[in-house]
Amino acid sequence: MPRSDDVPGRAPGGGPAREAGRVHWMELLFDLVFVAFVGQLAHGIHGDPGWSDIGTFILLFFPAWWAWVNIVSVVNLLPGLTARGLGVAMLTAMAAAGAMAAAAPEAFGERAWAFSVANAALRLVLLTLWLHRQRNLLGAAPSWRIWLYNGGTAVLWLVAAFLPLETAAILWAVAILVEVVMVTVSARRQPAAGIADINVEHAAERLGLFVVIVLGESVFTIVTRVSALWGPAARLTGALGFVMVALLGWTFFQYGMGTLSEGLHRLALRRDFGGVVLTTLFMPFLLVVGVTAMAGAIATAIGAPFAPLPIGSGATLGGGLALFYLTNAIVSLRYGQSTRAVLPWSIPAVAGSLLLVPTSAVVPAAPLLGASVALLLVLTVFAELRARAPRH
Repeated sequence: MPRSDDVPGRAPGGGPAREAGRVHWMELLFDLVFVAFVGQLAHGIHGDPGWSDIGTFILLFFPAWWAWVNIVSVVNLLPGLTARGLGVAMLTAMAAAGAMAAAAPEAFGERAWAFSVANAALRLVLLTLWLHRQRNLLGAAPSWRIWLYNGGTAVLWLVAAFLPLETAAILWAVAILVEVVMVTVSARRQPAAGIADINVEHAAERLGLFVVIVLGESVFTIVTRVSALWGPAARLTGALGFVMVALLGWTFFQYGMGTLSEGLHRLALRRDFGGVVLTTLFMPFLLVVGVTAMAGAIATAIGAPFAPLPIGSGATLGGGLALFYLTNAIVSLRYGQSTRAVLPWSIPAVAGSLLLVPTSAVVPAAPLLGASVALLLVLTVFAELRARAPRH
């Protein structure tokens, strides 16, 4: 067996965890658990979700999203973490995130304690990683801030596990609010303690890969539903749903990823770290929620293609698509694109998507998905024509 110091690109003791700007395999392994988490939560908005179901979906999704972006952020800011260290951290975080996913369906019920404990465990992983960075890097955040950011919130999550749900939910909200406020304030007032060292290439690739996971879960939902029903109508409706997901993927990866990378570089050069936090930690959450909500509506449509969608699914279909395009528009503007470049596609996209909501009450599900595909095709062709047009 070769020694670690005989392997090119690796230093003694395990070497760099990844090349600069590249995502390591252990990070991708960690992401797999979020396929399960997204799938668990998505089941709650199939059929005819009410406002309480949609609210529960969002309220439980954000802690998972926030845990994911925190793991991504600290790994991004620890390029010298050894492969072994990264592997141990990712596997430990996977265990905690897996417990969160398993508890999610009853997180506001009898599994609330497990959801709390899993979140506390994940904060302890983050605390360890941040303290490692603070110990090995001059200018890192003071230790008291690190202990408050993940240590204090870990205590809140752990205490919540022993309290009635009504009180526990308040502690959950306080814990996340503390972390959100500290990140936002730190990015604006003390960027040198963390966000100023962001590796833009790694951040962009990481977000792109997470969108792949969410789109993949949507495809899995469609395939599973079609397989269970396997009638001509189900196959046709599933095909329409697949085309919708494929067109969203085409839009994001053909146009959005270039905007993402260039925009992050622009914000970093301007030292606009508040913009970096907004467009990497918060706005993508809305995009992911939109795609997942839309996939739930497609699954419902496959089950009853010749009946109008229930109002809840109609809202998640049109609202999810609108959220996808609205998020992309806001991020594009924040990255410095002009309103003349963004408004011509964003206004028709959002308005057309929202129009699907009332239409869903009177048009059968399969034709409604066909109309959705037509809308996405028009928007995609418009984007292609603009991309091919000569720039002056």
